[in-house]
Amino acid sequence: MTPTQAPTRLALFDLDHTLLPLDSDYHWADFLARNGHNGDPATARATNDAIMQRYDEGKLSATESAEFMLGMLARNTPYDLAKWHETFMAEVIRPAITPQAIDLVRSHLEAGDLCVVATSTNSFVVGPIVRAFGITHLLATDPEYVNGRYTGRFVGTACFREGKVTRVDAWLKTLGRDLASFDESIFYSDSMNDVPLLEVVTTPVATNPSATLRALAQERNWRITDLFA
Repeated sequence: MTPTQAPTRLALFDLDHTLLPLDSDYHWADFLARNGHNGDPATARATNDAIMQRYDEGKLSATESAEFMLGMLARNTPYDLAKWHETFMAEVIRPAITPQAIDLVRSHLEAGDLCVVATSTNSFVVGPIVRAFGITHLLATDPEYVNGRYTGRFVGTACFREGKVTRVDAWLKTLGRDLASFDESIFYSDSMNDVPLLEVVTTPVATNPSATLRALAQERNWRITDLFA
């Protein structure tokens, strides 16, 4: 691809359980709880487990998730959060990044595809993770930041379920593009929560899919790939 050519293929990636074999939101909350940075450790970890169970069951709203996940940002200073996140990356995230996931992303980057991670996890947590994959474009749930502190709320549309489609469409519009302007649009995801976006791309790829998404992908003849098998 020459510098003047617009990408003809769009590659969208979910992050948790798709490019990572874990949930970064859950493990960030667990990391803070284990290290005493989120109130009583036992209570914080029990709440985190309950939130994750509701997410897995498809019963968690963006607002409910934000109240817990973004509340952790509001309780602490940006300086401390950044310091702890460096340790979190070193101890939890980097050891979990697999060669298979790196190779998948690299294949799209080297082909000149327009690559973006679209994740419901907040941008504070996932920003450094996405950069570690070499991807510069990120659509995530954006935490509100006022007068030097996170407020515990999110701004704009949460990048979750149908909101993920809204965010992708709005971002492409800023580039003067839409999904139809690409010869191929690919979306890799593990979750039933991402069915709205999987349904609008040309090539949905159920990636390390949950049992329910695997069954749906088989029914609809979608591609299935297991990066972490």
